[in-house]
Amino acid sequence: MELELLQTILPVAIALLLGMLIGVERSLAHKTAGLRTYGLVAMGSALFIVVARMGGDPDAVQYADSVMRITAAVVTGIGFLCAGAIILRDKIVVGLTTAAGLWIAAGIGVAAGFELYALAVLTTLLTLLTFTIFWYLERGVQEIAE
Repeated sequence: MELELLQTILPVAIALLLGMLIGVERSLAHKTAGLRTYGLVAMGSALFIVVARMGGDPDAVQYADSVMRITAAVVTGIGFLCAGAIILRDKIVVGLTTAAGLWIAAGIGVAAGFELYALAVLTTLLTLLTFTIFWYLERGVQEIAE
């Protein structure tokens, strides 16, 4: 019973922590979506995957199909959420990076939900690299272009 409990809680907890790591960076960058938002998106995605995996007999033919449908629903649902983060303000698109970050946080949650922890951690690190180091690189390229 303890192992089963750990297998249900661990993916969700890891997803929350990884999402919150991204959210800390976003908060430090003074973005609207921060620690709580990214943590909740990653944790919610993992939760849906864990629940889908618990909902049937893994040996049944329909099991894999059912789990993949839930995964697709997570992708669709997060797409709807991300679309709301993108707005046009004074002929400038804002929120696109936030939307992409939320989409990645959902992917990290899905990976954690499937217990692909190394992939989830690597993707988190790459996302943090993209939000930090690549930001400076992008600014340098923009200065050259001007």
